[in-house]
Amino acid sequence: QVELVESGGGLVQPGDSLRLSCAASGSVGKIFAMGWFRQAPGKQREWVAGMGRRGDSDAKYADTVKGRFTVSGGNGENTVVLQMNSLKPEDTGLYICNIRGGLGDFWGQGMQVTVSS
Repeated sequence: QVELVESGGGLVQPGDSLRLSCAASGSVGKIFAMGWFRQAPGKQREWVAGMGRRGDSDAKYADTVKGRFTVSGGNGENTVVLQMNSLKPEDTGLYICNIRGGLGDFWGQGMQVTVSS
């Protein structure tokens, strides 16, 4: 069974940067989309950023992160990276990666990102 393995979360101060990475443990088939969601305490899960078949050139962002976050493919074939700059306390939450491929819709378990002074 394919799993999405995430890394890079942690505790940072406002204004700091973090780089999140997510890699599939096996084949997901032809990739249709890759992206990131987040869920803050007491709130619903929200979409953060993603890209389609054309990769980085097709990247889109939620208004709350536009200009600060960058989503891109990683070094591996089924890898997606989220570079987060100028982090704010409101960016705190559980970050979850998602890869939609020909073999299914795959989700990571999520990793905590906390932005606090």
